[in-house]
Amino acid sequence: MSLEVGQTAPEFESKDQDGNPIKLSDFRGKKVVLYFYPKDNTPGCTAQACNLRDNYESLQKAGYVVLGISSDAEKSHKKFIEKFDLPFPLIADEDKSVHEKYGTWVEKNMYGRKYMGTARTTFIIDEKGVIEEIISKVKTKEHTNQIIK
Repeated sequence: MSLEVGQTAPEFESKDQDGNPIKLSDFRGKKVVLYFYPKDNTPGCTAQACNLRDNYESLQKAGYVVLGISSDAEKSHKKFIEKFDLPFPLIADEDKSVHEKYGTWVEKNMYGRKYMGTARTTFIIDEKGVIEEIISKVKTKEHTNQIIK
């Protein structure tokens, strides 16, 4: 599935790092930064999460709610949040159902080896649930600057 700017963001329900149910519709009326990342505690994903953490106040002032999502388990997310003091929830998508809806579970190729993995992608969703922007070339260390222009 290929999503485009102007489309309604697909609804989903999954669990956060504490096992609490979390739905996209819970955030209607707020702008959402929904960022898909490959794996907790890896260099690029840590840089991205820490950039969002370090600029979290600016993101909030601009009216954004930040939600991270990967195929890692709740327990892994909890450790990642605690280790790096992340102020936003991380969603566990172990069955990749949310990834499938957003088109972020893709075939990758590293050193000639093909495998399935997460395409690092950020969706900016407006207050009505419409996709405002899709950032597919994420600069992990400068990600906030790609969101707030």
